[in-house]
Amino acid sequence: MKNLNSCQIKRRICMILELIYRAMSRFKFCKLMTYKGFLLGITVFLFAHLNAQTLEDYYRIAAEDNPGLKAKYIDFEASLERVVQVNSLPDPTFSFGYFLLPVETRVGPQRARFSLSQMFPWFGALNARGDVATLNAEAKYQAFLDARNALYYQVAAGYYPLYELHELQEIEHGNIQILESFKTIATSKFENGGGSLADALRADIMLQDAKVELFILQEKKTAMYAAFNKLLNRSFDTNIEIADTLMVQNIPILFQADSILSNNPILASLSLQVQAAEAQQIAAQKQGLPAFGIGLDYVLVDKRMDMDVPQNGQDVLMPMVSMSIPIFRGKYKGAIREAELLQESFELKKQDYSNSLLSSFQKVQFDLKKQTELIALYYRQVETTQQTLNLLLSAYANSGKDFEEVLNIQKQLLKYERMLLNTLVLYNVSFAEMNYLLSGNK
Repeated sequence: MKNLNSCQIKRRICMILELIYRAMSRFKFCKLMTYKGFLLGITVFLFAHLNAQTLEDYYRIAAEDNPGLKAKYIDFEASLERVVQVNSLPDPTFSFGYFLLPVETRVGPQRARFSLSQMFPWFGALNARGDVATLNAEAKYQAFLDARNALYYQVAAGYYPLYELHELQEIEHGNIQILESFKTIATSKFENGGGSLADALRADIMLQDAKVELFILQEKKTAMYAAFNKLLNRSFDTNIEIADTLMVQNIPILFQADSILSNNPILASLSLQVQAAEAQQIAAQKQGLPAFGIGLDYVLVDKRMDMDVPQNGQDVLMPMVSMSIPIFRGKYKGAIREAELLQESFELKKQDYSNSLLSSFQKVQFDLKKQTELIALYYRQVETTQQTLNLLLSAYANSGKDFEEVLNIQKQLLKYERMLLNTLVLYNVSFAEMNYLLSGNK
């Protein structure tokens, strides 16, 4: 069966009504065709994948230009610079002293002293600090990945309602054309003495309602476009391309808990923070151990003028070794305890997020199943309602009665079309949320 887009559908409806009008003018009526256009433009998707080329483009634009996501990545890059800082030795110390009153020695008076020293932390302390910084940087990267996936979900959650708005406008345009045809038919029937003027007035009332609804949808478009363009960091009035059709994707039926939790960036980030806290504990323990230093003193000595002695005026070169004595243990014990509490905190956060993730996934999976059932229901309702409308139109063409029932069924058909479209959009938003929970976006 051929797939029709919404514009083709509306043109067919108007052609059908035009045929009715022409037949009525001759007091003969042609048989109405079954209206399936709206669903043919949407529900062919039931076992297909979403044509997301346009949406994929918006994912790319958002990933490249969204300032919040850029900030997350720069935060990760900044944390990488921390690794180099903590992995480096402390700076060497150089000092110079000048004796205002020279210190007399056997080989001559001391005039000045130069000192150079370098401290070395306990073995493995630098590596432990480097591990902390590296693991924290990796955790920042996982946070960036989660921010990217969350942005993709926000883009999808903003894009699909734009599709709904676009299709609602198409539906309303078609409804206006149909109501105009109804009004023309009712007027013609009245003029030929086979109907009531009230029928034409009722059609006109519904027609005015439809025009106002179309105006409201047009006004709503500006605000929705602005919100979507803000995600992409673009001018609020930048044009947005909307796909012609929206399709239902296959629903993952069963998932093991491990498969849901294994690739989640937030859980990966919390695991890395646990490891970083463990490395921080090791670093704190090593910080409480002595640090060693080596140095060199060079002393300038003048010659003695009153006598000549061996090594007269010879400068002094003195190697030195130093060691820190960490006797104030409170700060080291506090640092170790802090790292232990951080480990416990991150483990609890990880457990809490795992529970929340599994709960959210179950809810989204239920929503998808519910929306799938509703899509099938509304499809049947639209089809049945359209058949009913066709029968009522034929009856009205013959008898000139029950035109109010024709308008009521048209109103019911419009309601089901809107509900079907809304459910389809909700389905795709839920599917995007499931992709986020599963970290399925690439």
